[in-house]
Amino acid sequence: TDEDKIEYQDKVIKAEKKIVYLLLNKPKGVVTTMSDEHGRKTVWDMVKEKVDGRIFPVGRLDMNTTGLLLLTNDGDLTLKLSHPRHKVKKIYHIVLDRPLAKNDLAKIRDGIELEDGEAIVDSISYIKDKSENEIGIELHMGKNRIIRRIFEALDYSIVRLDRVYYAGLTKKDLPRGWSRFLEKQEIIMLKHFS
Repeated sequence: TDEDKIEYQDKVIKAEKKIVYLLLNKPKGVVTTMSDEHGRKTVWDMVKEKVDGRIFPVGRLDMNTTGLLLLTNDGDLTLKLSHPRHKVKKIYHIVLDRPLAKNDLAKIRDGIELEDGEAIVDSISYIKDKSENEIGIELHMGKNRIIRRIFEALDYSIVRLDRVYYAGLTKKDLPRGWSRFLEKQEIIMLKHFS
């Protein structure tokens, strides 16, 4: 049981827990928490049948944001991926309420001043063969609601925000609402990510 202690030469030996890495393509309307006092569906509700024990989301996606979310019980990896120093690459597909003006695209590319400092994106572009209200944006900043706040500062509303890439992981063969365990090579790639 969890209360049992194993000792060897007067030292407590901790049982090794099974480390789990699960990638979820989060749908809209699901909160990135383990439980919700308002009774809303959580990411834990979506994955709990797949795992023994608890796993936790690495970072957050707000309720209306869809896309890639990593869940794990590997605390070291969570800290590594969450630390700004490691500049974890994230790519989002954004649909705006109206076409993004070229001068506004340039403003975002140059950096937008928000109430908590400058918001810097790594790259931004129109999505090829789509209308000019569909934007691809790459960044590594982890500020709260950063993408929504960037566009709100220029009087745009986001209709859809979808994270399509996270730290080398993609949504390939992972439909919305589905999850899968990471493959061995993906885990190795994440652990050596720096």
